[in-house]
Amino acid sequence: MAKRVAVIGAGVSGLSSIKCCLDEDLEPTCFERSDDFGGLWKFTEDSKDGMTRVYRSLVTNVCKEMSSYSDFPFQEDYPNFMSHEKFWDYLQEFVEHFNLLKYIRFKTTVRSVTKCPDFSETGRWAVVTETEGKQARAVFDAVMVCTGHFLSPHLPLESFPGIHKFKGQILHSQEYRTPEAFRGKRVLVIGLGNTGGDIAVELSRTAAQVSLSTRTGTWVHGRSSDGGYPLNMMTTRRCSNLFAQVMPACLLNWIQERHMNKRFNHENYGLSITKGKKKKVIVNDELPTCILCGTVTVKTSVKEFTETSAVFEDGTVEANVDIVIFATGYTFSFPFLEEPLKSLCTKKMFLYKRVFPPTLEKPTLAIIGLISLTGSILAGTELQARWATRVFKGLCKIPPSHKLMAEAARKEQLIKRGVIKDTSQDKLNYICYMDELAACIGAKPNVPFLLLKDPRLAWEVFFGPCTPYQYRLVGPGRWDGARNAILTQWDRTLKPLKTRIVANSPKPASMSRYLKVLGAPILLASLLLLCKSSLFKCGRD
Repeated sequence: MAKRVAVIGAGVSGLSSIKCCLDEDLEPTCFERSDDFGGLWKFTEDSKDGMTRVYRSLVTNVCKEMSSYSDFPFQEDYPNFMSHEKFWDYLQEFVEHFNLLKYIRFKTTVRSVTKCPDFSETGRWAVVTETEGKQARAVFDAVMVCTGHFLSPHLPLESFPGIHKFKGQILHSQEYRTPEAFRGKRVLVIGLGNTGGDIAVELSRTAAQVSLSTRTGTWVHGRSSDGGYPLNMMTTRRCSNLFAQVMPACLLNWIQERHMNKRFNHENYGLSITKGKKKKVIVNDELPTCILCGTVTVKTSVKEFTETSAVFEDGTVEANVDIVIFATGYTFSFPFLEEPLKSLCTKKMFLYKRVFPPTLEKPTLAIIGLISLTGSILAGTELQARWATRVFKGLCKIPPSHKLMAEAARKEQLIKRGVIKDTSQDKLNYICYMDELAACIGAKPNVPFLLLKDPRLAWEVFFGPCTPYQYRLVGPGRWDGARNAILTQWDRTLKPLKTRIVANSPKPASMSRYLKVLGAPILLASLLLLCKSSLFKCGRD
């Protein structure tokens, strides 16, 4: 009899979790509190249902080849960076292709997830759900929590003296959908992340004035690289990642800062990162131009509010503010779990490989999607789900809970003593994290072996973009179409751009022409460097 798995949420991570369960012959039941799948990618005109949704103008930050499910590429005519409508169309195609809809129960809210009395022996969970006012209880062999990052808006009003005196309108970015209601208004956006930058840029076209307040500053890059190719595909490569791992941090930071300031000087635009603050990067093609044209004004953090104004840390004042929009992110929340498990799951540091809580006698609860990556979250959550379902089935093992708790406690003490930094809130290196999970299930590509067996593919895997298809070349879940998907990824990238055919238009290479001539020696030297780096790391550990 197949093990029964409860999947909570039918967003991008919930959909991949359903499919991964089916791939491992598990029996999934997905509970979705809204009336459709897609999570935040299902646009609605308002936020009355309390769920976080995309705003109408949103465009993806990661290009299609880097953000597809690993065995289901986007159609070649899809644009490289998509509107939310186009991305949701892709999710619909994914659901239909793998026949996932029948496993989802819509308009069903999970009220509680508790251990069964025999949990220490069976690892089973009792799940209580509510549908149209009626509650039901069912027992599952495992649970996958796929509620993601954007469940509870973080609105830190207590950090802003005088905010309760302010007579204007106060919103969280979760409530923002379209710019029409802000026409002619003086707007202050607090928080310079991807959302804050997008909202400020869009409102600059309709509002009378837009001010953008940031405590830390940020690096800003666009969606395209030199030559106009998608930046993700040009920078997320194994060769680049290897050199970044072995290069001194100070030199790497100097090179990155020099490159980021090449487009525009961040200090001149008021965007440079405050000394001592963590490095932060957002994707925005228009923000520098808006600042240059004066339609967006960058300000320091807010010191206090008056009835109609905002006073900033540098002493300047923005008068007659009509609306304040807090783009201050979200807090992680698992209201259906019991304490102390609820609190433990919100602390990324304690989750084994950001997936499994360490306190459980049986690893039958997986948190899918509670990650921040330097690359595609979709690809990361899919690999998490592939690993978790194999753990549920007993095909992959994780350390016992007492070892995991001891390691977590040791790390916490080292952080408190200042020996190591708390990196739980930092973005994880995309390739390193994906390789780490893939190694757990035997799906990590072996570049030296590929070099002997298939040199052309080895070249693309090492020097080309690290697209999700690489994790379907070998091991459990191997997909026969993975090789072709990798070798044709640039064709799908250029296809939507070729609306006007130009003779002899260039096709991007994995590296420049001279590297092609010296390709084999360079690849061999890189692999030796990789092995040396791995041996050094093992010795250090």
